[in-house]
Amino acid sequence: MRDFITYEWFTIFTVLGILAITTAKYLNTLRFSDFISVIGNSKYLKIYSKDQKFIDPFDGLLFLNFSFSGSIFIYFCYSNLISPLEFELIFFLKLLLAVSTIVIIKNLLERLIGSLFEIDSLIDGYLFQKTTFLNYTGLFLIVANLFLLYVNIDQKIIIMTSFALVFLINLIGFATSFKNYQKTINPNFFYFLLYLCALEIAPYVLLYKVISEYNV
Repeated sequence: MRDFITYEWFTIFTVLGILAITTAKYLNTLRFSDFISVIGNSKYLKIYSKDQKFIDPFDGLLFLNFSFSGSIFIYFCYSNLISPLEFELIFFLKLLLAVSTIVIIKNLLERLIGSLFEIDSLIDGYLFQKTTFLNYTGLFLIVANLFLLYVNIDQKIIIMTSFALVFLINLIGFATSFKNYQKTINPNFFYFLLYLCALEIAPYVLLYKVISEYNV
């Protein structure tokens, strides 16, 4: 059995994530039902992208869960695959802040780029799709974390399986976005590659460096 005392704080943050999901469902049951079926069904993206707001309570609550679940999962990944970590609440809170801040800054930068190049509607639609699949990943990660915390299975197996499924979820999201904006991307493919390197890959490399340097 797992040492539950060791993971007491992880349990607290997991419960907070579940509360955020439950609140989102309570506030908008129909939207949550459509959101759950977003994989393989574009109904959610078509309907709710039209009514998106700069600050959306529904997406905000799901993002809160992603921040908690993503931070816990990253902690386990680093501790199992790179270097064992002793749990420190301050470090975990910094990791939580880093994960949340990077995603928020990325979104703000992309909105700024949209405004500068006067393609606000295009960027807004694209960001809505990215946010949707990011939040969907958060739902999956909370399940993965429960396995990591309370199921007596080799954590590396759980992590690698989770990696594969998370990759699949985000690949579906990327393919959906690419398909929807293919006419715009094709004549500007070089700029699209620059965008991927600068705003999709670099922030996560930066997050990895922050964690690595802290653990040195």
